Amino acid sequence: MKTFLTFHSSPFTFKSFILTFNLSFFTLMASAQSIGFKLENMDTSVKPGTDFYEYACGGWMKANPLKPEYARFGSFNTVDEENSRRIREIIEGLSQQQNAPGSLAQKIGDLYALRMDSARMNRDGVKPILKDLKRVAAVKNKKQWAKLVIKMNNEGVSFGELWDTYIGADMMSSKDNLLSLSQAGYSIQRDYYVKDDEANRRILDYYRQHIVNMFQLVGDSPETAQRKMENILSLETRMAKAGRSNVELRDPAKNYNKMTYADFKQTYTGFDWDTYFNQQGITDVDFIDVGQPESLKEALQLLAEVDIQVLKNWMQWNILCGSGSMLGDQVYEEEFDFHSRKMTGAQQPKPRWKRSVSAVNGVLGEAVGQLYVEKYFPAANKARMQQLVKNLQIALGQRIDAQEWMSPETKRAAHEKLDAFYVKVGYPDKWRDYSAMTINPRLTLYENMKQVRIWAHRDQIARKWKKPVDPTEWHMTPQTVNAYYNPTTNEICFPAGILQYPFFDMEADDAFNYGAIGVVIGHEMSHGFDDQGRQFDKDGNLRDWWAEGDGDKYKERAQVIKDFFSAIKVLPDLNANGDLCCGENLGDHGGLKFAYAALQNAMKLQPLGVKDGFTPEQRFFLAYAGVWAQNITEAEIRRLTTMDPHSLGRWRVNGALPLIDAWYDAFSITESDPLFVPKEKRVKIW
Repeated sequence: MKTFLTFHSSPFTFKSFILTFNLSFFTLMASAQSIGFKLENMDTSVKPGTDFYEYACGGWMKANPLKPEYARFGSFNTVDEENSRRIREIIEGLSQQQNAPGSLAQKIGDLYALRMDSARMNRDGVKPILKDLKRVAAVKNKKQWAKLVIKMNNEGVSFGELWDTYIGADMMSSKDNLLSLSQAGYSIQRDYYVKDDEANRRILDYYRQHIVNMFQLVGDSPETAQRKMENILSLETRMAKAGRSNVELRDPAKNYNKMTYADFKQTYTGFDWDTYFNQQGITDVDFIDVGQPESLKEALQLLAEVDIQVLKNWMQWNILCGSGSMLGDQVYEEEFDFHSRKMTGAQQPKPRWKRSVSAVNGVLGEAVGQLYVEKYFPAANKARMQQLVKNLQIALGQRIDAQEWMSPETKRAAHEKLDAFYVKVGYPDKWRDYSAMTINPRLTLYENMKQVRIWAHRDQIARKWKKPVDPTEWHMTPQTVNAYYNPTTNEICFPAGILQYPFFDMEADDAFNYGAIGVVIGHEMSHGFDDQGRQFDKDGNLRDWWAEGDGDKYKERAQVIKDFFSAIKVLPDLNANGDLCCGENLGDHGGLKFAYAALQNAMKLQPLGVKDGFTPEQRFFLAYAGVWAQNITEAEIRRLTTMDPHSLGRWRVNGALPLIDAWYDAFSITESDPLFVPKEKRVKIW
C-alpha cells in the first residue's frame, strides 16, 4: 500500500528509531507574548455554539474573497504564497547569474528559465511531442506495441500504463524494500467513471470534450479525435470499474498481496514480465506485491482482447495529457479549462512564475529546499519545534494511561510505539544527490523532462532496489506547507515550510502555539494509532499488537466518528464521506486531545491568564480554527468530497470541535446551541 497520512490534502514509508527525552515539561512562552490569532479574523456577531467556524474565521473569509486562480484559498495557501515568493527570489537570482555547468545552481536556474520562456514554448507549440505521437501511430501489432512501451519507458517518455510499478517498504517486513504493482489505467478520479449521478455525468462529458479538443490541437481531424476519445473512454472505464474505491484502498491488509515471483508469473500470464522488469533495471526479482489483484487481471485481459488501435490511442493520450504544460499556451489553456475551470471552479491560471516555481520544486525539490532553509529557517525555530514534539509525546502517553477501555497489555505496546516515533523536523540530515541529472537549456522543455524522468527512475533503482529501506529519506521537501506520518517507518515529519504563522509563531504564547502547530503535531502522532496506523507495530510492520478484544473496542469508538461525519451535509445534495475521511478525522480528534493536554501541562509551570477577553483555553480552540479559514467553490467541494481523505475546512472545525468535551467548557456550550452533541454520542477514544 502506497499512502501517506498527512495533515492537509494526502506518504506510507520506512524506519525504527527509539526517541528518548527528559520527562519534564517545558513551556513555549516567548519573551514578547501575544495572543497569536488576529481579532479581525473573527466574526463575533455569530455565537460559538451556533457556527464556530464563522465565529472564528468569518472576518478572515470576508477579507479574503476567493482569488480567480484558486478553487480553494485558505491559511495553507497564504503560507504557500509567501513560500513561493521566497523561492522565486532564490531561483530568479540563480537564473540570472553565470553558473558552473552541472552545478545545482545551473540546473535550478536553467529549468526555471525554460519554464518561464513562453515565447519559445509558444513558437515550438506541439512540435516537441509530435515525433513520439507518430512513433505510437506507426505500431502495427501488440508485439510492436509492447516493445515500444519498454523503449519509451527507458527514454523517459511519460505515456501511462495499466498498472503502477514502484519500490517501497514491505509492510510485513518494514526494513526491506519490495517491488509492488497497484491499480491504474484511468486519467481522472475513478468515481467519475463508475458513479452515475448528474454531477459525475457532467464531469465525464467535459472530459470527453477535453480529449477531443486536445487531439485536435495536435492536428487530428474532429472525426479522428472523436474516434480516439471513444476508444480511450472505453479502456479507462473498464479499468476504473475493475479498480477499488478510495475507501477500499484504505485497508492495508486487503491491499497487500505478496507472493513469490514464480507464483506471480504463473498467476498473471500473457505478458513478458521478465523483459518488462529487466529493461527497467529491476533484476533478480524474488518477491512481488500485487496491491489490487482484480485490477491487474483486468489489465492483462484487456491487453489480450482489445484492438491495437485502442492501446495506441490510449498511449498517445497519456503522452499528450502528461505534457500539456510544456506545449505552449494554447494547449495549457485547454488543460486548465478542464482540470481547473470545469472540475474545480478556478477561473484563471496562476501566474507563470508560480507555475514555474512549482515545477522546479517538483524536479529539484531538495536542492531548492537546501537554499530555502539556509535563508529562512533559523536554528531556534527547529529547537522550539523539537521541544514541542517532546511535550506532545508526553501528553499522548498520559492519554494512553488514562483510557479505561485499553488493557494494560495494549497500553504497554502503545507506549513502546510512541517511544519509537522517529521525529523529523525542518529538513533532512542528508540531501538528495542530483549530480547525475542534466538540464540542457539548448533542448526543449519536453526533451529535458524526458531526461529528468530517466534520472528519477535510475535514482530510484540505485537507492532502493535490493537495498534496505532508508529511514532518513524524506517524502516531502523542506519548503512544503504540510506534515505527515509514515506507518512503515513509524515517523512523524514536520517540514520547515509549515513552521510559520498561522501554524507557528515565536512571539505568541503557548495557548496559540499548542492550538495551531501543537494540534498538527498531535494529528500526525494520532495517525500512529488511527484506524490504519494502529495496524502497524512500533517497527512499522503490519501486525496486530492489540490485546484480545481491544481492537474491537477501538473499532466501535471509531465507528462513532465515521457515522457522525457521514451525516454532515456539505451541500444540499451531498453528504461527507465518513469512511473515506475516518483516518484524518481521527487524526484531528487525537491531535486536539493531545495538544490540549500538553497545554494544560505547560500551564502548570507557567499559568496563562485572560488576554483580550479570551481565556487560554478559548485561545487554543480559536488558534486551531484559524488554521482552517478558507473560501471554496462548490465544484471543489464536490471534487474533494469524492477523492480527498480530509474533511473540508469548515467541518474540521464544526465537525471536530463538538466531539471535544473541553470545547464545551471553554465556550459554555449548552444543549440549546445548534452544534451541541450529547456527551454519550461524542467520540470516546482518547
